[in-house]
Formats: sequence, structure tokens, C-alpha cells
Amino acid sequence: MNDEQKESVSEMAVRKPLRPALVVSQQTSFAYPFFLNHLLLGLADKSIPVALICPPDFDTARVAPTVKIIRYPAFDLPFMEFKNNRILVEAVRKFRPSVIHCLCHSQASITRHLAKQLNLPYILSINLLQKRFNKISISSRRCAKIIVPCDSIAANVVELYPEFDQRIERVNMGVFVADEEGCFCQEGMIPSVVTTHGLKRVEDFEKLFNAVRHLAIDGYEFMLFVIGSGKAGRKLRRRISQLGLLQIVITVPRIQSWRSVLTSADIFIQPQILTEFNDLLLEAMSVGTAVAGCKGGVDDLLIEDKTAVIFSPDDELSIYAALQRLLDTPEKTRQLARQAQDHLRRNHTVTQMLSNILRVYHDTQVCVES
Repeated sequence: MNDEQKESVSEMAVRKPLRPALVVSQQTSFAYPFFLNHLLLGLADKSIPVALICPPDFDTARVAPTVKIIRYPAFDLPFMEFKNNRILVEAVRKFRPSVIHCLCHSQASITRHLAKQLNLPYILSINLLQKRFNKISISSRRCAKIIVPCDSIAANVVELYPEFDQRIERVNMGVFVADEEGCFCQEGMIPSVVTTHGLKRVEDFEKLFNAVRHLAIDGYEFMLFVIGSGKAGRKLRRRISQLGLLQIVITVPRIQSWRSVLTSADIFIQPQILTEFNDLLLEAMSVGTAVAGCKGGVDDLLIEDKTAVIFSPDDELSIYAALQRLLDTPEKTRQLARQAQDHLRRNHTVTQMLSNILRVYHDTQVCVES
């Protein structure tokens, strides 16, 4: 038997059946509904037992019945942390996980506690850029891998946690790409533009709305749907009225059927620099919606003139020019959307994502047990 065969047999001997426990938060469902759904369905399709550790009010209606649901905290009351942690540890112990995967940085501390109590390795997913004064608590002993969705976040993690450099694994989020581009496919229809951004500050939309206003004055016909929620929602609607855009700009609360909304849109706008990977941008590209966005932050999906039209978020004329270009040249806009879909087919398939995550799970177990 040659060395390669010996290594293969040795690895098979070390491996035990996968039983991942996934730790999620409300933010996971809010920001990464497609990723979570693809991951859970993929694991179920391979008959891998899964436990989902989630908040009490986490919506599990679409979660496969084979997934073990563990609610945390059991008691949402003051001074119950010790009891809640003990209940959680015992519930997870009964599931007998082989590895713990924390899907949200906000749950890093409880995941670290779980791993210590159960003597297990854990994997931490980091999907956002961090600052030095707000670093995550990571166990150098038990955190076997850190999964990141793109190079910009990987570089940030290396900068803040250089000791974990060799444990970083880039796993592209996967998506199902439509067969055809969806933008400007129906002649005679008024173009629809969709943007999603937290309604925290009216100022985040000021340049965009001014660009939209000038496009309307110049005779362009389209509808802009602002999808989101936040404390500035009422002020935002008042500002829309002041600009005379009530017939053009419509605010819509966040909904679950995101893919159907994105499919019906012609253009998707990312209006501000993001510090977190945008799952909705990935979905918008996948259904063939043309994308306009701004560089900076987590901008790995935005490749100028290949996957998106680029503008400056603080420059009204830049935003105007980007939207004008997409509206004026429907065929070139469709071509841009097709190019983005081709980029996703090469780099962001669900099959690739699941394969890489399973590899990380297996490698984690082999590394710890060998």
C-alpha cells in the first residue's frame, strides 16, 4: 500500500459521522436567509443530522423537520444567564454534536462556552469588517477554523487576529443562478429599481433621491422601491414627499419572499458602502437584475463593468450617470447582468459552497482527533 493510500485509510479511520450544531442569531435570518436555507437543505439532502441553536423567537417555519431545534435562552429574564447556559449545554450534549459552527459573530461567546463545556472544536463564520476596539472573543485552543465569504473580510481578520492566519478558510456563499437575465425583459413596462438599506439615517439616501429627482425632471420614467426598516422610516417618507417623489419612490418593509421581488426588478442599487457581506446583492445578481453599487468596504462582488456599474455614494452626479447609463442602454444593461450571472456560476454555486463547508467540518474533526 502506497503512502497516499495509507493517508486515505488513516483519515477515514479518524473521521466520525458529522453531526454539526449551528449557532445562529436573528441577524442570521435577517441578513443571510438564503445562505442559511441553502446550508440547512444541503445538509438535510446528505442525511447529516443537524441541531440549530437559535433565539426563542427565531422563525423556523421553513426549517426542515429533521433539524433539531434548540432555543436559547430558555428563560429571557434577568440574572438567568447561568441557568440558561446550563440548560443549553445539556440540550446540546444530548444531540451529541461532532462540531459546532457559529454563523454569527454576536454568538461567538456562547459558542466558545459550549465548545469548552462539551470539549469540542468550533468554527466561527465572520461576515463583516471589524474594528480593533470591538474585536470578537475567539478561543485559540478550540476555534479550529474561521470561515470568511470574501477576500476583503479575510484581510481584515488577518489584520486583527494574526495568530489565526493559518486557520482562515474562504468559502464563497452559494446561490442558484437563473437561466436568463431578468432585467428589461418585458417591453412597455416601466423600469423598476430596488434598493435595500437600513432606514437609520435619512442622509444615507439624500444623494440617491436627488439623483432620482433629476432623472425624473429629465423625463425618465421608473419606480424606485426602498425596502427596509428602521427608526428613520417616518423622516424618510417625509423627505420623499418634500422632494416631490411620492409617485416615484415607494418604501416597503422587509419581506420574506426576497427572490420574487428581486426577480421582478430591473436594477438593484447598493447606495452606501457596506461593512458586511450582502447576501441580497448576491441574490440580485443571480436572478439577472443589473447592479449599480459603490466601491469600498465589502465590495468583492462589485467588479466595474463586469458585474456592476460603479458610482460614488457621495456624488449625486455620479449616481445620476450610473442610473442614466443603465436606463438608456437596455441591451448593454442586460449584457452586464449576464456577465454577473456568469461570474456567479463560476464562483458562487451552492454545490461548491456545501462541498467546501463539509470539507471544513471534516478537516476540523480530523485535526482535533488525530
